[in-house]
Amino acid sequence: MGSDKATIPRRTERKDTAHRRKISRRGFVARAAATASLASLLETGRRAEANERRRAPVSPRESIKISKLETFVLRNSWVFVKISTNAGIVGWGEMLKDNSKMCAAGAKELESYLVGKDPRRVVHHWQAIYRHSFYRGGPVLTAVLSGIDQALWDIKGKALGVPVYELLGGPTRDRIRIYGSSTDVKRGKAKAFKTQVRADGRIPNRYVEGQGFVQRAVQDFAALRDSHGPDVDIGIDFHGAVQPQTALLLIKALEPYQPFFYEEPVQCQNVDVMAEIARKTHIPIATGERIFTKWGFREILEKKAASILQPDVCYAGGITELRLIAGMAEAYYVPMAPHNPQGPCSLAASCQIAASIPNFLIQERGTDSHQDLLKVPFKAENGFLPLPTEPGLGIEIDEDKLMAQVGEPRDYPRTYDRDDGSVVDW
Repeated sequence: MGSDKATIPRRTERKDTAHRRKISRRGFVARAAATASLASLLETGRRAEANERRRAPVSPRESIKISKLETFVLRNSWVFVKISTNAGIVGWGEMLKDNSKMCAAGAKELESYLVGKDPRRVVHHWQAIYRHSFYRGGPVLTAVLSGIDQALWDIKGKALGVPVYELLGGPTRDRIRIYGSSTDVKRGKAKAFKTQVRADGRIPNRYVEGQGFVQRAVQDFAALRDSHGPDVDIGIDFHGAVQPQTALLLIKALEPYQPFFYEEPVQCQNVDVMAEIARKTHIPIATGERIFTKWGFREILEKKAASILQPDVCYAGGITELRLIAGMAEAYYVPMAPHNPQGPCSLAASCQIAASIPNFLIQERGTDSHQDLLKVPFKAENGFLPLPTEPGLGIEIDEDKLMAQVGEPRDYPRTYDRDDGSVVDW
């Protein structure tokens, strides 16, 4: 009897322990389920957030108004414009780095016109800014217009949730060919690059260079061609710094090595001179980085002064104008190789054009320093950039990094002939 009484508490204790274990297991399962549920909720939230970013954040019928325009001049002379709206959508653009303070001031003057207006009427605003001035065109006005145009397209793409090229008819290609450097080519990362014509440590800046100079310049290029082989495209940039008399000598002597093209063999102010040079060589002539608007390129095409056009999206009139220039060029069987020595907006806007036009040849990438201003850098592979997929221009400016570089812009170099001290192009 005593023995039976002694076992009762032990049985009860075992039942209590088992019950606690069962409760503990239930608690663990419940906590695990709760954790899994929380993780699932977080993942669902992330997906919803991603989908929200992909969707058009603003209905096409919803009112959007420009609320502010800001400009930023960087120490490297790049100049940016930022346009804000009451819908919280912000657009970025970039202007010519020449006359950067003047461009920034010019853009700021247009704030009074833009504030309160719908940013999605991009072409209407282009026309108003260009045509409401009594004196039209010029490098500063078209640079200002280019930056504003890029920012407005950026806003429009973001408002509709698509890259700009989708608004221009959709992609015409799967990826965008870019120049690399000579080093990139040697590493197998590119199949095209540009080089400047030079010898004796200088560009050919005299009206008529001697035979020795011409021979040494040709030998330098011949060494490049020998090093990289015939399957690499090597463009020669004369940079508009060579006089016509010397340009003709160099062009003829370089022909056996078949450069990709001769870029700006002479300055573009006298189109007839460039057309004459183009008639005397079978190598393509490329030009355009100092020409602005469709009206500037009309004469180049009509006189067959160049067979490759290189307009700059920060100078020639923005995305709106480059699309029209490309259409004009297509009628003459002339491809586009947009110029770009500037920053991330310049490259991003150029890529929208490259993605949407049928007569695209190659895109100048510029320096890699523009990557420092982006939250997500461009990623080139084997000499190509992928088509942008994010809305608008497809990039996100890191404003903290940009503001850290704001300052007094650097001057352009001033160059003189080493023998007589006369002014020469750099």
